[in-house]
Order: sequence, then structure tokens, then C-alpha cells
Amino acid sequence: MRPDHAVVSPEEWLKARKSLLALEKEHTRLRDRINAERQALPWVRMDKPYVFETLAGPKTLPELFDGRSQLVVYHFMLGANWEAGCSSCSFLADHFAGMLPHLNHHDVTLIAASNAPLAKIEAYRKRMGWHFPWVSAQGSDFNSDFHVSFTPAELAGDKVVYNFTEIESGEAYEELPGLSAFYKDEDGTVYHTYSTYARGLEELVGTFMLLDRAPKGRNEGTIMDFVRRHDEYEAAPRQRA
Repeated sequence: MRPDHAVVSPEEWLKARKSLLALEKEHTRLRDRINAERQALPWVRMDKPYVFETLAGPKTLPELFDGRSQLVVYHFMLGANWEAGCSSCSFLADHFAGMLPHLNHHDVTLIAASNAPLAKIEAYRKRMGWHFPWVSAQGSDFNSDFHVSFTPAELAGDKVVYNFTEIESGEAYEELPGLSAFYKDEDGTVYHTYSTYARGLEELVGTFMLLDRAPKGRNEGTIMDFVRRHDEYEAAPRQRA
């Protein structure tokens, strides 16, 4: 059954498409401007020591760069007592595999960090079939300092800080998603250069970009309500929000 949508001649479609193209070009120029502003952000020197558990043993933040000068950390929602990682974070992480060789050869190391113990991280990573580096920040303040992990006491209060603002603690969880970028200079000094949260992460998800160009778009009732872990989808394709 055809959705209730305008059907026009090829000439009318071309006119509408050219009108949209003008808006798309405006968006592209705005994205270029945002990218330039992002690169121009001031940096913050990272003097606080952090230690992470990795498959190669304990590592400090500078050691996570793995010989490169740039590090991007995805703050993955997987708490110490969770049975599985967040389905939305898992959806995003499914896109990492194709990125890794390109990022690594462009002087960028990409990792995930969670507060779950390393054994739980590895079990979930094996289930998902992922191979990107994923470290445990358990026992350090790293995810707390970047406002993606919250203690029971913090969640019992009225507000927590997330996405550069205060939100109602009832809207938060023990873990929330985010991404942070760092630079290491030749002397080994590390600087925090950028962080983003919530819907600021959407551009990392190529599936969204394709859905936005499909006839039904994201076809969702609420944000990401269609997302499942990739081993939990029903056999039949979903037809509507």
C-alpha cells in the first residue's frame, strides 16, 4: 500500500529537488563552518592521572594513544552490574569496524571506555563480534570527570551535569553516552580538545545518514525506538513506526 504522499510529474519533482539542493548546500557550508570552529576550540591540559585496564595490562591515558598523536574515546554505556551494553551505544559501535583502518592510518586511535570490569567488556564484545579497542575505566574518575557516569548519591540529587548543562537526575542513568577527543604532543603531554554528547553523536552513525535519505526516513515514534542490538532483531523487517 502506497503511503499518503504527493505524486507528481518528473518536471515537478526536479523543481522540488533543486529547491531542496539549495538547502542541502547551505547545510554543507554550515557543517564546514562548524568543523572549522571545532578545530579552533582551545585545549585543556590533562594533568590528572588515569589508569585503565586493557588486554595488555594497566595503561595510562597517554599510553592509550598507541603511538599516535590523536585519541578519540567513545564513552560506552556498560555499567559494572549490567548484563549487556546499551543498545543505542551498540548500534553506534557497529559502525566502528570500517572506520578503524582509515583512522589509524590518519594518526587517530579510536577506543571505547566503560566502567564495567574488563571481563564483562570482553564477554559482550565477543557476543557482538567487535574488534575495536575497549578499555575498562573502573576504579578511575575518567568517565565521571567527563560527565557520563554518575554515582547513586548524584542520581539521588535533583540535578546532574550532562551535555554541558544541568538535567533532572531522573532523566539520567548510571551511565550516559559521549565522545571525547585528545591530543598528545611530542613531549607526551595530553590535552582534551573536544567532547560531545546525546544527539551530538548522531553523525557517527552512518545508518542514520542512509535512513534520512530513504523514503520513510528514520520511521520512528520516539528517538531510536527501532534500534536493537544486532543479534536481537526480529526476522521480519519492520514496516512502520
